[in-house]
Amino acid sequence: MHDTFRHQGLRKRLVGELRSLGIKDEAVLKAIEKIPRHFFVESLFGDDAYENKPFSIDCGQTISNPFTVAYQSELLRLEKGEKVLEIGTGSGYQAAVLAELGADVYSIERHRPLSDRAQKVLQHLGYNHVHTFFGDGFLGLPDIAPFDKIIITAAAPEIPKALLQQLKINGLMVIPFGEGDVQQMLRITRLSQTEFEKETFEEFTFVPMLKGVQV
Repeated sequence: MHDTFRHQGLRKRLVGELRSLGIKDEAVLKAIEKIPRHFFVESLFGDDAYENKPFSIDCGQTISNPFTVAYQSELLRLEKGEKVLEIGTGSGYQAAVLAELGADVYSIERHRPLSDRAQKVLQHLGYNHVHTFFGDGFLGLPDIAPFDKIIITAAAPEIPKALLQQLKINGLMVIPFGEGDVQQMLRITRLSQTEFEKETFEEFTFVPMLKGVQV
């Protein structure tokens, strides 16, 4: 698979569209302009990879539309060198964006085929500081915690307590919360060992966050 001048031009157009939709973080836009999204979707979609829309991937999952990826990334307020836990590797595209932003990324996927494929694509593109794990996202990675930031890329029916405890003091969690057709995007800040602050943002639609694993 190649990244052509045409693909690069399509990414520039996409970035312009995201900017018009309200994405302001230039580092996020620069990351999206650099990453070949077509590497992360099925080849049959071709140039459509640079449309602002989600695509189905294996195991009944989706790759979020670029606006959603940019929106969540912007809410994280990432700084270079921060340790980030991602719940729901999926295609690996969101992890690549986080890596471009300078994060040290630890990403969990409950579907082994997706985890394996994402790892291969990320390695092929040189994202060696993205660490992929096959496991239950509700449990997080307690042996590697605490994390500066946590991002959840599936609709959470509850806010996982285990993940809140893996967040550093003053750390941020971005999570689409709720069941049904739409979820509310939340940003949770850990203020102390026992105190958390919640901010509410726009509504989105995600596949559900499920417990357990699928081999």
